[in-house]
Amino acid sequence: MGRVVVEVMPKPEILDPQGKAIGSGLDRLGLTAFTDVRQGKRFELTVDGEVTEEILAQAREAASTLLSNPVIEDVVAVEAAPDAPEPAHPGTPVGAASDSVAEANDDPAGSR
Repeated sequence: MGRVVVEVMPKPEILDPQGKAIGSGLDRLGLTAFTDVRQGKRFELTVDGEVTEEILAQAREAASTLLSNPVIEDVVAVEAAPDAPEPAHPGTPVGAASDSVAEANDDPAGSR
């Protein structure tokens, strides 16, 4: 399985209140080495097979038309993610039924 990573950031001229709040929090924690914080978004798109140029082109189109708001955000990266080990508890695939998750949530903690 391949993955494409899309990163979106607010345009430089757009105020970033979340980034300002994070910066203030860092200061309050005594982490004063940072002079500015901008908060963006990261999307990971999983595909069957290898990430090809065609897949990257589709990811770029998704990034510019759906994953970002071009009025206030810039798409700063669309790239194939390096192979990584499978997570111990992978998320539910897109479109998959989540009955097992619902059943697990209905199960009292003491019965496990």
